[in-house]
This record gives sequence, C-alpha cells and structure tokens, in this order.
Amino acid sequence: MNSYVSRLADGELTQALNRAGAVLIEGPRACGKTETAKQHSASVVHLDRDPSSAQLAQINPSLVLSGETPRLLDEWQLAPELWNAVRGEVDSRQAKGQFILTGSTAPQAEGSRHSGAGRIARVRMRTMSLYELGRSSGAVSLQQLLQGEPVEATFESLDYIELTEILVRGGWPAFREDSPNDASANLADYLETITNVDLEAVDGVRRDPIRLRRLINALARSTATEVTISTLARDETSLSRDAVREYLAALERVFILENQPAWSTHLRSSATLRNEPKRHFADPSLAAAALNAGPQRLQREPGFTGQLFESLVVHDLRVFSAALRGIVSHARDSVGREIDAIVQIPDGAWAGFEVKLASTPEVVDQAAAGLLNFAEQVTEPPASLNVVVPEGASYRRPDGVNVIAFAALGP
Repeated sequence: MNSYVSRLADGELTQALNRAGAVLIEGPRACGKTETAKQHSASVVHLDRDPSSAQLAQINPSLVLSGETPRLLDEWQLAPELWNAVRGEVDSRQAKGQFILTGSTAPQAEGSRHSGAGRIARVRMRTMSLYELGRSSGAVSLQQLLQGEPVEATFESLDYIELTEILVRGGWPAFREDSPNDASANLADYLETITNVDLEAVDGVRRDPIRLRRLINALARSTATEVTISTLARDETSLSRDAVREYLAALERVFILENQPAWSTHLRSSATLRNEPKRHFADPSLAAAALNAGPQRLQREPGFTGQLFESLVVHDLRVFSAALRGIVSHARDSVGREIDAIVQIPDGAWAGFEVKLASTPEVVDQAAAGLLNFAEQVTEPPASLNVVVPEGASYRRPDGVNVIAFAALGP
C-alpha cells in the first residue's frame, strides 16, 4: 500500500522534468525529497545505503547512470563525480527527464564541476505546509491574492493549543502522526546529528559542537528577527564574527537555515530600506526543539510563540510561492515602517503580509494601518495587503486589507 501524501513539489518536479534533462531536488534531510522523487522515477540508486554504488560512481559513473528513466540518484553528493557525468549524459542523450538527483547537502564548489546551467533544473523542497498536512482548507489562495482577487468570506478553526502542537511537531512527513513530545524528542536527535555528524561531512571541517549548539540556540531565540552577525558573536556565542559567518554558511549548506532576504524596491519617500535578512530555520519546530520548548511552554510564552508563528507563515508562503517562482522577503525602512513578509513574482506583482498571533480588533486595525502606510511609500501598488491570524474569519475589510485565517491559506 502506498502511503505517500501528495506534495505541492510534485507539480514543480513534473514541470522541471518536462523542461530539463535532469532535476536536482535540494532541501533539509527528512523533508520528503526521496519519497517525492520516487513517485516520478522509474529506477533508483540509493548512494547513502549502497556503498558499492558510491564506489562505482567514482570509478565508472556511466554504469551508475544506466537504467530506466527518469533514474533517481539519491544523496548524489556522496559521489560528486556524478554531477559532471549527469551533465555529459544529458548532452549526449538530448532528451528531457532523464535523471533526478536528491541531496541534503550543497557540496562545495569545485572548479572542475560544471554549473549544470541549462541542463539541470532545480527544485527546492521544504517540510510540509499546513495545507499539505490537511489542516488548512486552502480556501484563500496565494495565487489569487497575487492577482488581486477578493477574499471570499470563510471561517476556520485553529485554536491556540493546537497551534502550539503544530509548531512543536512541524511539517516533517515522518513525524506528522507523532505526539508533540515524540516529535520534539526526534527533532532534538536530528539537531544532534546535524551538530556532530552532518556539518563535518559537508567539508571535513570539525567545528566546536558546544559553540555550534550555542549558535543554534541563539538563532532559535532570534527566530523571525533581523539579529545581526555582530550580535550573535558578541552576546550569544563567544565566537568571532568570521566564525559566526562560517558556521551560518555551513548550516545553510545542509539547508537547516533559510534566511528571509530584505526586499529591494523603489520608495516614494526619502526613507531607505534596510538590508539585514530575517533568520529562520527550515522548519520552526527546529527552533522549538533547540530550546526544548514543548506545547505547554509555548502556551505560557506568547512572545516566542508569535515569533514561531511568523516563521511558520513565512515557511508556508515559500512553499506556496515556489511554483509561481515567487520570492518571499521582508521590508523595514529607516523610519520604522515594516512588513513581515512580501511575496513577489516575476511579473512584478507583490502582496504584503503582517502576521499576528492575536486577532483582536485593535491588533488587526494596527496591522492593517501599518500595511497601508508602508504600501503608500512604494511606487508599485500591491496586488493585495493581508493580515494573517491563526483562525477565525477570512474577509476583506472596508479599507481593502484582507484578514486571513492561517487555517484557510493555501496555494
């Protein structure tokens, strides 16, 4: 029996196979890359499970590439020679959809490795969104918001207790049926593996696990904020700024961190946009696990829970916008105006989102006013402005700002 749960990345992968000879699927370990790739492949080589295949790839890569297509090369980075071999085979065959490569680590750049541009398409996979987990109705579509279509009134429930459980469990396919406590324990083990095994495997560099863990904890406390490298070095980790940069780069290479870049656009006023990124883990559950924060603790600490909720909304916006080739950024100008998340697609259309854990009229009014104030400074008008709250009614306010229950947000 196939227990596979469909992912939004399935559609992206199908499109990529139709336009390129090979597709690289990247993302954090255990986000579901292999299972998704299997649904689209006719043959598989598991390089992490079959040492002989990895050895053969070093000796004669073409033998590993021989098989029914699309052929899946799982954890290909264990045999980096395969990259150029795949590129060459794609050139030779002149056919689409020949290979799928999956990897949980971005290998170091080498002068001898071709970029793969024009031959190898890329798909970024993330953990499951609330919609993919079956907990969001998807009644409010991001694509429609980017087209400026009105939000139809709807009502969805997602109470505070359930939200904290979702934040702790995360969107990991293997943990979706686990209790929050079991999922948290599994994610603590996951972080230990990252700290003690995976990062060294990236480049052979042994990093101080105690200082690395301090940095991870500091990042967890600073989830969804613009904490700077200087602050991380000075106040949190006893590391130099250069060391913090190097540790962060290593964590990004195993896809555990995914920064939210600052938006770049033209403003009507003399104010300038700041360029510091916001810090996010691949899934906010990793931040909770790093600080050993279960649902009960989150229920007592709404400030930190609000940070995790913002990170979760940003995560899901990334999942939804990927098929649209959208970029999720944030904006803060020099006089303090800000927007938590901005989704912009290639045609220039953009939508702004403020994320609020509370949905009282005062909170929503303030968030809507902030969105309108910021949008007035931007030369290109938004397709939509939106306040995202966990549950309740989704509707359009008289001022044109949408209020959206997160449990209704979908692609």
